[in-house]
Amino acid sequence: MTALRSGGARGGRPPRDQHSPGGSSALTGLRRIISERPAPVVGERCEMCAEPITDDHPHVVNLESRALMCTCRGCYLLFTAEDAQLRYRAVPDRYLSFPDFTLDARQYDELEIPVGLAFLFNSSVLNRTVAFYPGPAGATESELPLEAWTRVVEANPQLSVLRADVEALLLRGTDRGSEFSCHLVPIDACYALVGQLRRLWRGFDGGTEAHQAMDDFFAEIAARSRPAPPIIEGDVG
Repeated sequence: MTALRSGGARGGRPPRDQHSPGGSSALTGLRRIISERPAPVVGERCEMCAEPITDDHPHVVNLESRALMCTCRGCYLLFTAEDAQLRYRAVPDRYLSFPDFTLDARQYDELEIPVGLAFLFNSSVLNRTVAFYPGPAGATESELPLEAWTRVVEANPQLSVLRADVEALLLRGTDRGSEFSCHLVPIDACYALVGQLRRLWRGFDGGTEAHQAMDDFFAEIAARSRPAPPIIEGDVG
């Protein structure tokens, strides 16, 4: 018989104890790797440079896809020039009201928008005005008759202050649908409203929660808006 070596298995090296110098070195290295592992990302980050951003961060819009991007202040400022030929454009924080806005039910029907709430913006890529209305499926585009909308703008020349791609005109009818209000708002505010209504929408007309959300949204818009500047003769046309 082959004799067992003292303190070890037959014919082999004694098993290494976890407290031996080699085992301790391996555990130390493992602990160092774990401790140096990057911390998980917490909160939102800029979609351009990955810097952390706050909840009230600004946005830029992709002109071709119309997609909004969450950005830090530094990246946002890169796209504030209105006349620059860039792929992205910064969304301004401007809210305006139009106290003298005129639009009756007949004129609104000519716009062929099926509900009493819509937002319209000028697309520089399409070179025309685009109309959307909210619903249970999100924002739905409505084919806007150009001549009908042109008549509305001609009757309300203050609407010409609208900045293409980044601002929208938000139209809302009264309960009776005989009169309409109009506010100029950042385009991201419209998409925020659409997203909220999509989550809350119930039944055919949206339900109580959706209507309350609309009331709260327009109350905030009214509080933040200032009257649009008057149009001086010769500024339009």
